[in-house]
Amino acid sequence: MDSEFVETAYRPTDDEPFMNPRQIDYFRKKLLAWKDEILKESRETLEHLQEASVAHADMADRASSESDRALELRTRDRQRKLISKIDAALRRIEEGTYGYCEETGEPIGLARLDARPIATLSLEAQEGHERREKVYRDD
Repeated sequence: MDSEFVETAYRPTDDEPFMNPRQIDYFRKKLLAWKDEILKESRETLEHLQEASVAHADMADRASSESDRALELRTRDRQRKLISKIDAALRRIEEGTYGYCEETGEPIGLARLDARPIATLSLEAQEGHERREKVYRDD
């Protein structure tokens, strides 16, 4: 059995010290794999955009192509922003602040981090933030 398989089988649990070296390594690998996947998708999108830049004689084909292009560009912009958040999470790992809420300093929680490894707020702080945002939006 190779060591990478053993590592990927590891899942952080609440009965071990929070953000111990094994958990930090788990989240670092998870973030790096996610970033690699996004970069690969981004390269494929760029290749597709370059291939699709041929001129279309038919107006319907041209409109469809422009619509596809706009969607792909929005997707690329979202990917770029996500990579920025992943890089910020990797910096927090290096600084020793990863996994702790930016507002309260309390642990974010393993289940939340596993589901959203770029999270910067605990669930409670995030819900409070969203409630405040809704109040301002409704004004």
